[in-house]
Amino acid sequence: MDPVISTRPLLAVAVAGLAALAILFLNKREKLRDAVSPIAAVAMFAIVVSMAPTVLAGGTVELRLFEVLPGIDVALRADALGMVFATVSSLLWIVAAVYSIGYMRHLHEHAQTRFFACFATSLAAAVGGAFAANLFTLVIFYEVLSLVTYPLVYHHEDEEGWRGSRKYLVYLMGASKSVLLAALALTYHIAGSLDFVRGGLLTGANASATLLTAVYFCYLFGFAKAAVMPMHAWLPAAMVAPTPVSALLHAVAVVKMGVFCVLRVIFHVFGVSTVGELGLGVATAYLVSFTILMASVYALTRDDLKARLAYSTVSQLSYIVLGAVLLSPLAMAGGIIHIAAHAFSKITLFFCAGSIYCASGKRNISDMAGIGRRLPWTMGAFFVASLSMIGIPPTAGFVSKWYLAEGSVEAGQMAFLAVLLASSVLNAAYFLPVSYTAFFEAETKESRAPVREIPLVAIPLVATAILSVLMGIFPYYFLTLADGVIR
Repeated sequence: MDPVISTRPLLAVAVAGLAALAILFLNKREKLRDAVSPIAAVAMFAIVVSMAPTVLAGGTVELRLFEVLPGIDVALRADALGMVFATVSSLLWIVAAVYSIGYMRHLHEHAQTRFFACFATSLAAAVGGAFAANLFTLVIFYEVLSLVTYPLVYHHEDEEGWRGSRKYLVYLMGASKSVLLAALALTYHIAGSLDFVRGGLLTGANASATLLTAVYFCYLFGFAKAAVMPMHAWLPAAMVAPTPVSALLHAVAVVKMGVFCVLRVIFHVFGVSTVGELGLGVATAYLVSFTILMASVYALTRDDLKARLAYSTVSQLSYIVLGAVLLSPLAMAGGIIHIAAHAFSKITLFFCAGSIYCASGKRNISDMAGIGRRLPWTMGAFFVASLSMIGIPPTAGFVSKWYLAEGSVEAGQMAFLAVLLASSVLNAAYFLPVSYTAFFEAETKESRAPVREIPLVAIPLVATAILSVLMGIFPYYFLTLADGVIR
């Protein structure tokens, strides 16, 4: 099918960018300013899904803007993999925008205009990355996302915020300015282009196995947002940010940009055949399996709820990479749809953590005894999202983990099936006690303080919990897109 030439990929990015400008312009008119994000989010989602019929039919929607160097363009293209990321990001921006308004208003947070403007720009960068047609365009949006989320991480402007934001920027920018830049230069030298190619830009390239292996690992660690150990420490440090930012960082834009970039490299820069021939798939699988298990162990030791969720994110991101590098069709499909499954479930969990904090000021799980009886919608949603993270049907997490498990068997890699099963047990070990504490442990004198649900906070988290279940029952949209990537 010939590509459809359209401005819609650019419009999807522009909507969020214009929203950020409108938010700055409406600084003194708070109600109008706060209305901008939900309206822009709905508009972005509508533009993104308008391209879905073409992409689901096996086509692409493209727009080339201008040439920078021979073989290097700034160009946008909506294809199957990009649509997975763009659909998730634009859909979840709608609920995140509503949630953020309720959270920021209830806590009377300062610098709300800066917050909402940076938030909107982050979504512009995320969708721009999703629709990038080549490595050069992808890295531009990747870097913009790093820079524009930095003010969100240091939002509170206290010592803890500055410390966490410095680590955040040093890890992300340090990796991209060193090994990632080297990988880009070497790729251009080898292939004479940075375009994404079905089957792999470097497939059949005239380069030694040693050089290609070095380039591959430069990409893997250069895209530090993927949080593969040891490039993960920025992620827990970024928990100093307000909870809506944590949800943005850990469920939607930032970490998903990281694993999305890694998948682009595997599928469209190296190609499945080249990754297999060089033995990079199994090597990466062992590396990310270590990340999956160790991050889960770290999560078990954290009493701070957001810290526990942060280490859970480090673990769950590596599921996505593991599915891709197992190189079997079922595993690759599982890794791709886990982008959506994890996003719907993890944003719910972070929303719940923020709801608890808004209502009670509590951060530590040990202080939440009986709170589920006072916040039933919040903790009910938390329980549903926890089941998805564990992989219990009929949730979204079950679908992606089922494909990952079947793919491990299909690839003949039983060791990684064992990793998936062990990780699910660890997921249950650190998620279920939170719900047990909230619903079944006796209230303490402190926990009997007045606590109530906050509508603008509770409604979005219930909506995302429902999305986790709906995707588990109706996974066909994301499965069809995944099939479009791997066939």
